Amino acid sequence: SKHPDPLHTLREVEILDAKTREKLCFLDKVGPEHGLHWAKDPQWYPARQSLRLDPKGKSLKDEDVLQKLPVGTTATLYFRDLGAQISWVTVFLTEYAGPLFIYLLFYFRVPFIYGHKYDFTSSRHTVVHLACICHSFHYVKRLLETLFVHRFSHGTMPLRNIFKNCTYYWGFAAWMAYYINHPLYTPPTYGAQQVKLALAIFVICQLGNFSIHMALRDLRPAGSKTRKIPYPTKNPFTWLFLLVSCPNYTYEVGSWIGFAIMTQCLPVALFSLVGFTQMTIWAKGKHRSYLKEFRDYPPLRMPIIPFLL
Repeated sequence: SKHPDPLHTLREVEILDAKTREKLCFLDKVGPEHGLHWAKDPQWYPARQSLRLDPKGKSLKDEDVLQKLPVGTTATLYFRDLGAQISWVTVFLTEYAGPLFIYLLFYFRVPFIYGHKYDFTSSRHTVVHLACICHSFHYVKRLLETLFVHRFSHGTMPLRNIFKNCTYYWGFAAWMAYYINHPLYTPPTYGAQQVKLALAIFVICQLGNFSIHMALRDLRPAGSKTRKIPYPTKNPFTWLFLLVSCPNYTYEVGSWIGFAIMTQCLPVALFSLVGFTQMTIWAKGKHRSYLKEFRDYPPLRMPIIPFLL
């Protein structure tokens, strides 16, 4: 008799709790061509559910099909509840709107910040006003990019992240703004020359960051999760792709270095350092995923700093 084609055999699927190994459900006669969306438990919304081949492994994608997974006729999947989820757009809008609003409170010296005699007064230093313009521009740009440019491969993230992210962005914005807009603030050591150089660095890096975001957007058609190798375009700001995998982070760090030089403010320098550390971790992770996914990935590229890191 003819043996059945294993690729077309109906499978049995058991789903266990990833922590307790308790059997949650058993599915009989599942077609091998089915994606994993069918296995989602209706008592939780799909975004908070994770199915894995190994209890501590990576989450499988909803579009993964049994036929292409390394499982036999009886497949064992492990379920993990990811907790309450929130959309990336909501997270970004919240964490970016906060610094914009908080910084302006200090800039306009609203009451109860610096003392009654300074309420609603204005700094006499040009660099203070310029710093407010740059800071506001940066976060308005981020808000607009979130709404109209970015395309997210994942629709949601854990709800707890919004509290962590907002503490970081809002806290540093208040710390920086307090000192830059303080009545006793002193301008940079080298005066106008230092400010002009720093402003040029800031503007160039902001343009570069936006250019990279547009280039990455064009790689992914709307509504898809397509991943491609990013390459330089006719836009000179994208030529940094020749040397690094994540030039958007390179430009982002450059912007804050420019802002730190412009204001000569220690909290800004610390914010730049912390941001650089975190973005380096992200860039290394993305660089590794590029190398793993694309065999023809350009060998000269580094994660974030050309030739170094």
